[in-house]
Amino acid sequence: MVQPTTSLKGPLRKRGVRLTRQRELLFEIIHNSHTHLDADRLYEIARKRDAKISRVTVYRTLKVLKQEGLIDELDLLHHEGDQHYYETRLKREHAHVVCLRCGAVQEFFGSPIQDLKDQVESDFGFKILLARTEVGGYCADCQSSGVEESGTGVKSDIDQ
Repeated sequence: MVQPTTSLKGPLRKRGVRLTRQRELLFEIIHNSHTHLDADRLYEIARKRDAKISRVTVYRTLKVLKQEGLIDELDLLHHEGDQHYYETRLKREHAHVVCLRCGAVQEFFGSPIQDLKDQVESDFGFKILLARTEVGGYCADCQSSGVEESGTGVKSDIDQ
């Protein structure tokens, strides 16, 4: 388990932002989660550990943690509509591989991500501080169940 106070104190103090028990709790939940959490699910989990926490606190804390560069807000190819998910930036860089049918999300860690960053920096003279990559397609389970892609990029099983 990460020590949230160690990870949070410096950046928050630098900006004059207080490290509250609730901010620490929410960061810990996001960091230790093995799935990508949306704000509602984060609230449900936090509420079990602190009955006094409110939805407003969750949304405000997400905003603060995002502004301070401690978490990323992801849309995961908008598979669930406009839903956003959160993860800490303490993980090494990775790509999100999203099944467009069932919504399964896997994380890909590998040298192609670094290779892409190196090429962009070289070709464009661009200094990359953050890379976020999403890849959409069909997982092995959905492929074996006969999902076909229509010409519009929307799955044919939805169009029927």
